Amino acid sequence: TKHDKVSTDLCLECVGSVESGLTGMMWSPDQELVTLTTGQETIIMMTKDFEPITEVAINQDDFGEDKFITVGWGKKETQFHGSEGKQAAQRSLEVQPALPWDDRKPRITWRGDGQLFAVSAVCPQTGARKVRIWNRECVLQATSEVVNGLEQLLCWKPSGSLIASTQRHPNKHSVVFMEKNGLLHGDFTLPFGKEQVKVKELLWNSDSTVLAVWMEDLKPRENDHPNTYIQLWTVGNYHWYLKQSLHFGNEALRAPACVCWDPEKPLRLHLLTRGWASYTYNWGWSTQRSHGNDCHDNANVAVIDGDKILVTTFRQCVIPPPMCAFELQLPVPVNLVTFHSQAQRTNELAALTADGHIYVYGQGESYNLKLDSNITGEEPLTLCLLLWLSEDLFLAVAHGRHLTRLTHIKTAVNARLFHTDSSELSLTEWKDSTGNMINFPRPCVQTALCTLSGEEHLIGLTERSHLYIGDSLVASNISSFVVYDDFLLLTTHSHMCHCLNLSTLSIKGLQSALSSDANQNDETVRKVERGSRIVSVVPQDTRLILQMPRGNLETIHHRALVLAQLRKWLDRLRFKDAFECMRKLRINLNLIYDHNPTVFLDNIEMFLKQIDSINYINLFLTELKEEDTTTTMYPCPSRSASSSASGKGGKKVDIICDALQSTMETLDPQKYCLCILTSHVRKTTPELEIALQKVHELRGESLGSNSASAEEALKYLLFLVNVNELYEHSLGTYDFDLVLMVAEKSQKDPKEYLPFLNMLKTLEPSYQRYTIDKHLKRYRKALLHLSNSGKKHFTELLSLVKDQRLYSDALELYPSDSEQYKTLSVAYAEHLVEQQQAEQAGLLLWRCGENARALQAFISCTSWRNTLAVATHIPLPPEQLALLARDLAEKLLEARRHAEAALCLEQYAKDCEEAISALIQGAAWEEALRLVSLFFFYLCPPLPVIAISNQTSFLESQKALFIRHKNRLAVVRELKAKARLELFGKQEILIRFIYIIRFFQRHCMCPLEEILHV
Repeated sequence: TKHDKVSTDLCLECVGSVESGLTGMMWSPDQELVTLTTGQETIIMMTKDFEPITEVAINQDDFGEDKFITVGWGKKETQFHGSEGKQAAQRSLEVQPALPWDDRKPRITWRGDGQLFAVSAVCPQTGARKVRIWNRECVLQATSEVVNGLEQLLCWKPSGSLIASTQRHPNKHSVVFMEKNGLLHGDFTLPFGKEQVKVKELLWNSDSTVLAVWMEDLKPRENDHPNTYIQLWTVGNYHWYLKQSLHFGNEALRAPACVCWDPEKPLRLHLLTRGWASYTYNWGWSTQRSHGNDCHDNANVAVIDGDKILVTTFRQCVIPPPMCAFELQLPVPVNLVTFHSQAQRTNELAALTADGHIYVYGQGESYNLKLDSNITGEEPLTLCLLLWLSEDLFLAVAHGRHLTRLTHIKTAVNARLFHTDSSELSLTEWKDSTGNMINFPRPCVQTALCTLSGEEHLIGLTERSHLYIGDSLVASNISSFVVYDDFLLLTTHSHMCHCLNLSTLSIKGLQSALSSDANQNDETVRKVERGSRIVSVVPQDTRLILQMPRGNLETIHHRALVLAQLRKWLDRLRFKDAFECMRKLRINLNLIYDHNPTVFLDNIEMFLKQIDSINYINLFLTELKEEDTTTTMYPCPSRSASSSASGKGGKKVDIICDALQSTMETLDPQKYCLCILTSHVRKTTPELEIALQKVHELRGESLGSNSASAEEALKYLLFLVNVNELYEHSLGTYDFDLVLMVAEKSQKDPKEYLPFLNMLKTLEPSYQRYTIDKHLKRYRKALLHLSNSGKKHFTELLSLVKDQRLYSDALELYPSDSEQYKTLSVAYAEHLVEQQQAEQAGLLLWRCGENARALQAFISCTSWRNTLAVATHIPLPPEQLALLARDLAEKLLEARRHAEAALCLEQYAKDCEEAISALIQGAAWEEALRLVSLFFFYLCPPLPVIAISNQTSFLESQKALFIRHKNRLAVVRELKAKARLELFGKQEILIRFIYIIRFFQRHCMCPLEEILHV
């Protein structure tokens, strides 16, 4: 270190003196004020330039400005004191003086925001310590209650909620906490005997998450130095955990002389020993979880709590801390826990204790090993990392004078030692597929291996929430992550939980997924509670365990994780596991089929045997719908393994219902009776009649123990189908016993249906069925039954046909040569004429022999070919036929069908001149020339001349019209151009006017009214 010449000649300046001496001093957190305590038991407040502000006495009789206000309620005299009775209310608390080893000096501590400070001092009257809270102006705010055994330590939590101190009880030694009003609020017990240690210092880290307790032996052995300890405590869910314990032994040079937290790095502790050795400890938060990915792993999570390891097996239970599934009791505090890395043994764990021993625990009645590492150095926490590679192999990282090395366990009947290989480990640079060395740009407190797009990558999370994959920054707001199977699960500071499939993403895709906002239907993202962190994922399950900031646990089922697990179960044909999960998590059951329709249809029998529950099968059937959930609700990242949801040709619901129905009838129709009924009802066109018939058949069958009775089946049908609808369909079976059976289960009044049923029973069978079908509005069936009732009901049949327009169906019921057929045809033709389909009506009338009516129908629709054919078939006289042809030609000319009109005139009216005129009028020149050359009429030459004259006049009129519109277009364009120029001129004048007004306002300081007047 280079020293400046000025620094070698330091000059001390006396800025003030206190005759009674100074007993304490503390700067405010903002370094603007300094607080001093004097030998006269006063407090002096100074500025940073040591200018006095005020001086007040420490011991004051007044409570302070925050004195409690009471109206007499809740007095001690009125409270219940149990078996001690009212005498307990009259008993006065005996104040005990400060402890003998108390140095009786005041202690000062400031709150993190610098608005309050506290002073712990010995009261001259009682000899006991009291804590007083003062504000920044050195005005007393509150005085603590009497606390016997209160020691001199005092440290205000930077967040400002609590003041830490220590207290000795008759049976324990505790760290206690006070509120700013002086009242006690919580405590925890130090893991030492009553008179074993004394606390030298309490130190909060900068973010108030860790409390360091610096202690040493109270009564060391003769001619020996006291042992020194530093313990780190954290709180979660109102429970204090001892997370790290540093034992410095009893050597004088190893004892700490100064301990302090880093002001910028919350989990960095600086320590200076009496032997002038400096240590810096860096800690990071980590979750010790088992690493298995199979169903044998219990999803273990271990929590260090002093000399206990709290283990929770999340596969069996989710227990909020500080509770756990079971505890492992060790003789000394634990500093490190690691789980076995080998498959099938991931439930075993090893613990490194503060005295350098490793304890191994496994499943079994007496699986417990104690191993002496023999590599712990003179300083505590020599081993900072420990990895259990195999049954007899640990990999540890040590600091200080020790090198990183492999360690073997040698286990024998009487030997449990920790041996070190003679060969030292060599460090190898890890390179990626391109040959570049893998480095993190920043130190990472959590790392994991992952496979991204088929390549292995190292992923790391820094203490500043930056997530790196190799040297690439992926996201900067990650609070926790875990790699499970093909998924990367993360929680962010924006209170979102991402579940990303690494097999389908690249690094850029991962960056994009974490930076973009989630879509409404994005299954990879879900909201979580503020501050949530990932604890564990249950392997081969859908549960994700999160811990809230206050310490409690929550189990969520991330949609992406659930769907991935469901797809695995369905691919492995584990239908029961998939069904129960989908039912519990409200996943649409259509996914069972939609995931792979072909596989499902080929394994329906296995599906039924695995589910083995009538209710579950019915639930599956009732949720079926035509939608393909793999493309709408649950899109699969890769659809290569899944076929189309349509499966075989046809409607999806009908395919599934038919397949399940046939399989259930093959396996056990009595057992699956209700399911078979459901399959009939759930079809796109419900087969209610078939379902009702099956219910009716159950009445005459002998039932087994697993089968449903007819009454149960009917009740179930009534649950699926509206009772009125079911009653109507039961009528459609024409089975009155079944109708009565359904009607009795409905809310209908017997007076409503019994007279109707009795009336039906009096009718002949065909007419009875007609009446039922007409009542049910099944008119086609009613028509069939009415046609079988005889000719006496034909008039009623004709009326039904006309009302319901069932002409085609009725014609199929009678032979074409029958009188009924002719009557129906005429009625049908009349209907077609009303529907403006006269040509179809004419054909129908012609077929049934009504030629005259057919002729009129064809004439009305100008069907000239059919008209002339019918006229020839009648037959009409030549004169009437020619007249008919001329009438048709006239209509055709009106319809601009000139060629057809000419044909009628030539062939049937024998008027070639009119035919040629029609062709010339229609510009059919070639056909007109053919007729001219065929008949050589002397009157023909004037006709082309007339046609040419007409065409010439037409072209001239069109030319004149074009020129007029062209001239008008030019005028319109010219007017538009002038209007545009005028508009631009007005805008320019307006701009100049505004500029002039602003100029006068700026330079003449005239009001706007005067400027406008000018």
